[in-house]
Amino acid sequence: MFENLREDFNTHQRDPWRQGVWVMAVYRFGRWRYKIRPAFLRRPLSLLYKFLKIGVQIAAGIDLPCETQVGRRLRIEHFGGIVISGDTVIGDDVTLRHGVTLGLRRTGVAGAPVIGDRVDIGAGAKILGPVRIGAGAVIGANAVVLCDVPAGALAVGVPARIKKHRHPTLQEAA
Repeated sequence: MFENLREDFNTHQRDPWRQGVWVMAVYRFGRWRYKIRPAFLRRPLSLLYKFLKIGVQIAAGIDLPCETQVGRRLRIEHFGGIVISGDTVIGDDVTLRHGVTLGLRRTGVAGAPVIGDRVDIGAGAKILGPVRIGAGAVIGANAVVLCDVPAGALAVGVPARIKKHRHPTLQEAA
């Protein structure tokens, strides 16, 4: 947990006032508490997590539940309006900007996005349903993504369309 926290802090330019640092610290704590055995020791930590999560939601406007699978170095660029479903999977080195939603297409229908490594998601973008976003893809501002986006592609529009596709170099794919 502490290695991940240090990495998250460095990802946010070592600035303790960036809301992304707060959100990631509460997220990492929430994931870590599941490892505590026995259950009677975990319960007070779970209660503390719930209060911290609500506090960070109010202060930062970002909802990142600990059930979400987040890779390393998630960068949350801007304050507010970010909602992420607990079923979402996020890869390494992903960048999120304000107003992003990663979630289910409809309530009660299973299937959340899987975001690859090094994906850049623009402000106001919505990625909904069981879609896969390939490594190195760029999702344009205010795009509504309802289908898979290949690696290295640019997706823009409502609904999103693939505008250009570049093949990642060997170094990027590694």
